[in-house]
Amino acid sequence: MATITLEPLEIKGLGLTLEDVEEVARGGRKVLLDPEAVKRVEASRRQVEELLEEGRVVYGVTTGIGKFCDQVIPRAMATQLQRNIIRSHAAGVGEPLQVDQVRAAMLLRANSLARGYSGIRRRTLETLLEMLNRGIHPVIPSKGSLGASGDLAPLAHMVLGLMGEGEVIYKGERLEAAKVLRQEGMAPVQLEAKEGLTLINGTQIMAGMGTLLVLDGE
Repeated sequence: MATITLEPLEIKGLGLTLEDVEEVARGGRKVLLDPEAVKRVEASRRQVEELLEEGRVVYGVTTGIGKFCDQVIPRAMATQLQRNIIRSHAAGVGEPLQVDQVRAAMLLRANSLARGYSGIRRRTLETLLEMLNRGIHPVIPSKGSLGASGDLAPLAHMVLGLMGEGEVIYKGERLEAAKVLRQEGMAPVQLEAKEGLTLINGTQIMAGMGTLLVLDGE
């Protein structure tokens, strides 16, 4: 992957162009979070914390998901719930996606989260961007998803990398995610309330692949 020497791309939640995606996915352009996006993300996270403090019943935050939506989860188990959501959905099969496809998806997911509607923590989002900047690419199997509800399975494999689980492609090698994060001096993300659901409830795998197809078609 050739590196394009450009100023880092600011992730704002809106305004990405096809060329922006190509420069990051195929050119290795660095990325960072726009200051205004930081404010939105932090404000949204405060709302999640307030819901937890109030003991409100909120889908995927204080309840299970899917058929378990009527099961209230104790706050002490909120982190375990989010971790289990990722592990249970990381069930893809087949050959892994190409690195440029993974990078496109990571960028688009980060851009969506930067809009400040999801309740994700700033640190979690910035870790995703840091993985892009350091060339740490989760191994994402190419088959198995629920596109109508989001690219649940492939995005779950992406999030495993954030958690220091599963495998990543790093400098052309397929390695354990935990090993690579340690090598880079990065701490695995410990998902907190809502974050697991937030990270996989999107369609950025198909959007990323579609973007690259459009670029190739042009």
